[in-house]
Amino acid sequence: MSEAVERKTDDWDPNIRTPEMEMAELGAGVPAAADLALEEINPANPHLFREDRWRDHFARLRAEDPVHFNELESSGRYWSVVKYEDVRQVDGDWQTYSSAKGITLGLRSTPENDARFQRVTSFISMDPPKHDEQRHTVRAVSAPRNLPNLEPQIRERTVKVLESLPEGETFDWVDTVSIELTTLLLATLFDFPLQDRRKLTRWSDIVFAVPGPGAIVETQQQKIDEMMECVAYFEGLWEERRKKPGFDLVSMLANGEATKDMPTVAHLGNLLLLIVGGNDTTRNTMSGSVYGLNTFPEQYDKLVADPSLVAKLVPEIIRWQTPLSYMRRTATRDCELRGKKIREGDQVLMWYLSANRDEDVFDDGDVIDLARPNADRHLSFGYGIHFCMGSRLAELQLRVLWEEVLQRFERIEVQEEPERTFSSFVHGYTKLPVRVRRR
Repeated sequence: MSEAVERKTDDWDPNIRTPEMEMAELGAGVPAAADLALEEINPANPHLFREDRWRDHFARLRAEDPVHFNELESSGRYWSVVKYEDVRQVDGDWQTYSSAKGITLGLRSTPENDARFQRVTSFISMDPPKHDEQRHTVRAVSAPRNLPNLEPQIRERTVKVLESLPEGETFDWVDTVSIELTTLLLATLFDFPLQDRRKLTRWSDIVFAVPGPGAIVETQQQKIDEMMECVAYFEGLWEERRKKPGFDLVSMLANGEATKDMPTVAHLGNLLLLIVGGNDTTRNTMSGSVYGLNTFPEQYDKLVADPSLVAKLVPEIIRWQTPLSYMRRTATRDCELRGKKIREGDQVLMWYLSANRDEDVFDDGDVIDLARPNADRHLSFGYGIHFCMGSRLAELQLRVLWEEVLQRFERIEVQEEPERTFSSFVHGYTKLPVRVRRR
């Protein structure tokens, strides 16, 4: 590890008590929304997501308090915005609701904390013009014009993985299929050594992991140490691509006008953004598609009977799963939303997961419906200047997966309830036991 990276680790306090850690300590088994006073509802509690019990909490907020206030000792004041049009309004107004202080629920704002956490950032945590300059540096890889170049390789790898699946034997779909396919593509986009590709999976998993006994990382110090391993690894790739650039994300960041003079450690935020954006989100939608179609078998029957419905499946599953539950903004001034007075510096959580089930926009939003006429209006990719630049690539991966699945398998059968990610930010699965029946 370079001296610069070693110095960087000294900047971070392993004893920081994050909002996620504070809420994790509240314990499992949160009461149903109907049994709570309105002010007691805290939709950011990660236990709700690991237990898959978040729906009634958001439904009650949409009906009774669509701009909902909470306050934690660690994070301070924050608002949950849960209706579709309100989420669009916040996401589309970067002048009032800024990304510059982070995209997840953060620490209570103090001069000390602001200085500490501005050291590691990414272009998704920036406002124009800096955001636009850095995003422009890497957007060519996932631009629609490049997708025809990627599709043959995506399909070839998908076929190889699906052909290798055991029949009549239970296996974990998350690890065997979803993680493998997304990590292979991510390694291609980074031109990352394929033999080390599961390092990308590990780094992606720990970005938003809540430290604790038996968790993905035991302590905050372990999380910091592993993040620094990520920086050190990419530092080597950085130097290599500066000398011999290619058409990959590392080369683009190492040589782009807006990013080439940044030290490697300063790129950590952009690296983690691209790793999580290319890994966590698509892999959880892939897993969600299998779980969701098993949850609504009549829709699975329709898909098997008419494979052309894959075109309808893709946006509907992305809506239904919503792999990133929310994004945070920070108010730049005192403002008002639905009559609620939001103070300058307040955190505002845009709950895409709830907006995608808003009864005013999506009928029966909790169900999968392949005939849904407006599934493509979902907000899973965000809205406005931060709309996901990899959205078309994610749709391509999911489409190719199900085109190839339907050619090979009569059914992918879920064997037991999945294990879910302990996070209110990443809405995903850690394990999904399935069996396949080949045609």
